[in-house]
Amino acid sequence: MTERVIIAGSGGQGVMLLGKVIAEAAMRQNKQVTYLPAYGPEVRGGTSHCMVTISDREIGSPYVTKADSLIILNNPSLERFKSKVKDDGLLILNSSLAKTDAYLKVKILQFPFTDIAVKLGNIKVANMVALGCYLEAKKIIKSQNILEVFKFMAPAGNPKILEVNEAALREGGKLFHG
Repeated sequence: MTERVIIAGSGGQGVMLLGKVIAEAAMRQNKQVTYLPAYGPEVRGGTSHCMVTISDREIGSPYVTKADSLIILNNPSLERFKSKVKDDGLLILNSSLAKTDAYLKVKILQFPFTDIAVKLGNIKVANMVALGCYLEAKKIIKSQNILEVFKFMAPAGNPKILEVNEAALREGGKLFHG
């Protein structure tokens, strides 16, 4: 099993954090993992993306030429990366900030991740809503491992961050099941 993921959005949307959470959780399941971040000219507001590869075997290169899954958080990132997903791949799209073309030959899951995050009280967790959707769609990483990573990465003394991230993950999972 090998899963190649490209995650893209604008700086400040938590693209890098999302990639790190996926990578760390996969390592906790004894998978081989690579994580390759890439930043645009500006960090906040500029484009950013990362590539994560998860495998049962050694990984030759961290660079992803064709992704099994794309997690896209805004329209400029969709335009830039829509050709980077395999024809039978998965596109998880933040419909709050991007609209897709019907001609893509991929499975498309598009939900308003940003709008859902706002309803949860923190716009910054749109990335974790997308993650919940991805976890349910792919079934590669156990949500328990994601929760352990949240606890590991959460700032000490701030349980609210942990709570809102867990709520966002649950909401994203519900989207997949309709």
